[in-house]
Amino acid sequence: MAFTDKDPHSAGEILRVVALGIRIERRQARGKPVKALENRVARIGEKAQQREDQRGKGRKK
Repeated sequence: MAFTDKDPHSAGEILRVVALGIRIERRQARGKPVKALENRVARIGEKAQQREDQRGKGRKK
């Protein structure tokens, strides 16, 4: 279930994205690569959007 009407992410997904954001910032500060973590954040967003799109299709019938 979406956390807000404007955002497709659930509360758990929001927490995961925030945690990954913290890890990304720490790694960037150390000069380490962050592409894999950024990809994980993107996948979480894509899955959330797909889920909400599917949910929206069911309501429009």
